[in-house]
Amino acid sequence: MQASTYLPYLAVIVLYSVVAIRFWRTSSSQLTSSKPATLIALGLLIHASLLYQDIFIGDLNLNIANTLSLIFWLTVLIYWIADFKHGLQSLQALVLPPAAAMVALQASFHDNVVVAFANDPLFVTHIAIALLAYSLFTFAALHALLMAAAERSLHQKASLIKLPDFPPIMTMETLLFRIIGLGFVLLTFTLISGMLFSEQIFHQALKLNHKNIFTIISWLIFGSLLLGREKYGWRGRTAIRWTLTGFAVLLLAYVGSKFVLEILLGR
Repeated sequence: MQASTYLPYLAVIVLYSVVAIRFWRTSSSQLTSSKPATLIALGLLIHASLLYQDIFIGDLNLNIANTLSLIFWLTVLIYWIADFKHGLQSLQALVLPPAAAMVALQASFHDNVVVAFANDPLFVTHIAIALLAYSLFTFAALHALLMAAAERSLHQKASLIKLPDFPPIMTMETLLFRIIGLGFVLLTFTLISGMLFSEQIFHQALKLNHKNIFTIISWLIFGSLLLGREKYGWRGRTAIRWTLTGFAVLLLAYVGSKFVLEILLGR
């Protein structure tokens, strides 16, 4: 690729990074500016055009870099929308840096991993629901980390994450469970659509491979968390631990399997 080809990627990386760094350096009394939201929106637009170029022009190319970049594009979009209602400026310090890193990975990783069955409506629906579910749980995990930092700050304990301001704990907790609830519904549809597609193509509803086993375990973890919230009032550190555990297992399910197949085995 020519040097000029990398400029749009660099622009997104700079936009995301500038907003994140600005927040870390800003006092809580200066957090009402609309400028960060505008910069993030610009970054999202350029990022979307790069994803369209790298994934959809030609064969459907969902290599690990493109997939992670798409997941974080959706995660940033979810943050950008949620911020208007819930005032989550502090979360941009956690959402934007990994999104910038994924754009850098997308720019440097150009393996062509063509998706089979890209013309099958059921399979495309399955992939779309799965990516949105992963993005919601990525947002939930980062939000849980913010909650952990806010709780430590509230109790005046040392924390690796030091931010100028945090939303109210109860507001963050309510949003966390809404996101997890929606993500759980989408993850359920991911499993169902995956089984329907597998039955349609392979005449076997559920293959007990690495990806499916870890996805089911993650589904059980998030389902147990929602049940525990409803029946036993689970909240605070318990909710944070279950959220991060479920996300780690889900990460192993999808990203782990793609890493093994594409990077280690070179398929």
